[in-house]
Amino acid sequence: MIGGAGMLLAASPAQAADVSYKTECIPPPISGLPAVQGTTKVQLTVPAAAKVGDTVEVVWKTVEAASRNPDVLDLDKDTVKPTGTVKLGGAATGDLKMEGPRQNPAIPKNSPMILPDMKGSLKLEKAGDLTLTPDGYNINVSKPLSTDTKCSPKETVQPGATIKVTDGGGATTGGADTGGADAGGADAGGADAGGADAGGADTGGADDGGADAGGADTGGTDAGGATAGSGGSGGATDFPGKEVAVDFACKSPGPAAIAGKVTINAKKDGGSYGLTVKTAKGVMDSPADLPAGALKPSMKIVIGGADKGSVNVTGPGNPAPLETGKPVDLPDMTGTYKPGASGKSTLTPGTLTIDVTLGTSKINIPCTVKGTPKASLELDTTAQQGGASGGDTAGSGGAAAAGGTASGGGLAATGAEDNGALRALGLVAGTAILLGGAVFTFTPWRRLRSGR
Repeated sequence: MIGGAGMLLAASPAQAADVSYKTECIPPPISGLPAVQGTTKVQLTVPAAAKVGDTVEVVWKTVEAASRNPDVLDLDKDTVKPTGTVKLGGAATGDLKMEGPRQNPAIPKNSPMILPDMKGSLKLEKAGDLTLTPDGYNINVSKPLSTDTKCSPKETVQPGATIKVTDGGGATTGGADTGGADAGGADAGGADAGGADAGGADTGGADDGGADAGGADTGGTDAGGATAGSGGSGGATDFPGKEVAVDFACKSPGPAAIAGKVTINAKKDGGSYGLTVKTAKGVMDSPADLPAGALKPSMKIVIGGADKGSVNVTGPGNPAPLETGKPVDLPDMTGTYKPGASGKSTLTPGTLTIDVTLGTSKINIPCTVKGTPKASLELDTTAQQGGASGGDTAGSGGAAAAGGTASGGGLAATGAEDNGALRALGLVAGTAILLGGAVFTFTPWRRLRSGR
């Protein structure tokens, strides 16, 4: 019924009418914003009359969007693409998909949204009065990140147009979908900035196994992580850790909770240890279409047992572009542990931080450990001058409890609390975009996966 091939009918005079309806636009959960309430005014243009078998063109003109572009970001020329749905009634039922071009003038901050017209084609199959009613719509902005805002009616919408369909005697066929983009708003052309590479999901190279990283097997993969004398005697230099499950609680604008698996491996170098921290493959889904190098992980490793303190480990940015919602392998994170006490010292995963950087702007998402995870590695350490004991060897946080939970001092600052999260997102060159009092878009994060 919807769409279909054939010549578009424009023989009879076209009719156009405005219809207004209360609209709710839903910001992504990561923005921390409530739903935006506004009014949408739409003008539908269709032929006043047509015959069964004809294919007609429907034009949706957004006379007034639900609200203004917020006072956060200027939208560039030709970055806005709308898609929507028209409900059919009377002589036809179903949904007609509508799609507009990525075409708009530059839209300054704190000014009305200007959306290009959407179009769809409809093959008529039954005589009678056919009503067309505007329904939900989506707005996609392509730069600097591909972002979507979904809006839906909050009241019964009156028909915006009616076509009087007469029986022309022609055979009818099932109409194919017009091919318009789904109301989810993804750009079928893939032109959205962010340039997601379909292959870019597995970007970090994180090794799910993790237990053998670091080289030679020293026989220590239990909670102790190393054979007797490891780290101090016997000539061993490589100490693989045990994969441990860790639950995190994240602060806005991050997800509420994530879960994953972490392995800490060590390689002895003199009196210090080079640490390599691995997460399970597919540890998270990409929050948005991101260019190469935009997403970087870091973690605070908590030192317990004989020694006390923490060590920061960091990873490089994603080597290839990331696609929204696709699994991401976080790259290995590395750092150096210099013992500050002699004895058996444990290394336990602590605060995980995800940094998303665009140009000179950055979003910092800290995720602290929930509960008391198990230690991934135990080492026989020898105190070194200027070692960790009681402090943070990387200079960003305080001592952690011997039980292995991250200290409060280790929580990285986000630069945004409560309503400040809105501004923090808005300042990241386009992570805050769109309709209705600021609709931000990193696609909501999936929960961290437990591995493959």
